[in-house]
Parts: sequence; structure tokens; C-alpha cells
Amino acid sequence: MSVKDAVAQRFRELCTERGIRPNELAVRAGVTPSTVYSLLDPRRRDVSVVTVKKLCDGLDITLGEFFGAPVFEGLDQEIV
Repeated sequence: MSVKDAVAQRFRELCTERGIRPNELAVRAGVTPSTVYSLLDPRRRDVSVVTVKKLCDGLDITLGEFFGAPVFEGLDQEIV
């Protein structure tokens, strides 16, 4: 799994746990819904750390809490 895929999976999990949809996450984070949907889209390969931080702020969690999830352990190497 790539880092981008893990980030998308983690946000899906957090939204499910909190019972919110991507649109609500966008509103809470002060970003456009298209930003959230783009991040969740498996065809998109890049993700911005600034966007991740904004979404974490919208969920009231730290980057440490976000990246401390098991999904980030043992990721594939990104160097090609």
C-alpha cells in the first residue's frame, strides 16, 4: 500500500467512526469538498501535508494521532 492510499484509508476510517461524510469533513476543515474527494480518489497519487493537517484540524486530532494508526506501519517504499 502506498502512503497516499493509507492516508485516504485513514480518513475514511475516521469519518466512519465519527459518522460524518466527506462533505462534512470539508466544511469542518475549511476546504472544498473537491479537495476531500480528490484525496480519497484512488486514481490520484499525490497528497499535500498541508491538506492532511487541515483535515486533522477539522477532526480535532493531531498529526501524531493521525499517523500513529496501524495502517502506516510497514508501508511500501515510495522510492522508485
